[in-house]
Amino acid sequence: MPTTPPAPAPAQTTAQTSAETARPAREHRYDIDLIRLLCSVGVIVSHAGATFMDAAGRKPSGGAPAYWIGLTADSLGSFAVPTFFAIAGWAVLVGAPPKDAARLWQRMVRLLVPLAVWTAVYLLWGRWRGTNDGPVGDLALDSLFASVRPAYHLWYLYAYIPLIMVLALIPMVRAGKRPWGVGAVLLVIAAAPTLAGDVARVTDWDVPRFGWSFAAYQVIYAVLGALLLAVPAGAFGRRRLPWLLLFAASLVVVIVYQHKIHYVIPNASLGIALLTGGFVLSLHRVRLPDRFRPVVTRLVDATFGVYVVHVLFEDVVADRLVRADVGWPAAVALLLAVSAAITVLSFASALLWRRIGLARLLG
Repeated sequence: MPTTPPAPAPAQTTAQTSAETARPAREHRYDIDLIRLLCSVGVIVSHAGATFMDAAGRKPSGGAPAYWIGLTADSLGSFAVPTFFAIAGWAVLVGAPPKDAARLWQRMVRLLVPLAVWTAVYLLWGRWRGTNDGPVGDLALDSLFASVRPAYHLWYLYAYIPLIMVLALIPMVRAGKRPWGVGAVLLVIAAAPTLAGDVARVTDWDVPRFGWSFAAYQVIYAVLGALLLAVPAGAFGRRRLPWLLLFAASLVVVIVYQHKIHYVIPNASLGIALLTGGFVLSLHRVRLPDRFRPVVTRLVDATFGVYVVHVLFEDVVADRLVRADVGWPAAVALLLAVSAAITVLSFASALLWRRIGLARLLG
């Protein structure tokens, strides 16, 4: 028979009450929820635009309306991935820093398990469609080393996971923790490319290239994102029009760059940085009306799942609908239809599997 625990002493109760009163409640940033949601849609629009570019052979002569509409859509969503890195930096350094290594490993498991599952899904999908470059077993081994990505968009997770681990060390060390296990894993990640090359030379084995790594620009986006998103409301002025104009001007620069200089434009470029900054500052600390908050929160919870699944629907929808021999009105309508179909299918799928309890497995 359970016993009733003794009541706390008055002094203890007072101390607990004082501590709870002194601890500030964590602010829920609905503006960041909105930014994340728009980034998810931006990725889909960008990738949908890329399918139009591919249909036109990546040149205007292959179908001018499809090429230019595709190029504009692809450029329009270019802010999304850099903004994801910015939000990641804010979350780890400011919004919800991991308290200890155990909490960090929990976050990593929530990323690694879906990555493994979707790697298998896309390998089987590629085999069924006949698009794999080799046997599934060999590709699975290469995917473990991140030397092969069974779907092109998974590159983000191979960079995102080690980046989060590095950033998480900062608040943990500042809090007096000693996360030696995290440091050991990062040391292995840092040394693995050289080690793999050395093993291949000494043994003549075909050792896969080790691809778990992040670039300097990703760290910079994450750190600057933490700095930018953490500033108080009004720090950049009350008017949003200048930042919207910056976004529009940067979009023109990105379109011209991708047409004249290089496609795809690198994320580590000034045009993308300004486009990302204009987007984030346009929505920084914007007030989301109360009636929209539950819907946005629910959709935001599904954005990771949307990211990993949307390419599967892109393959299906784009293969069936995207054409280069269309006029301007048809190209615009087709892009909107393809983007909307992929978005609806992706969010519906992610919300469904979360509802039936598969979030830990599928994201």
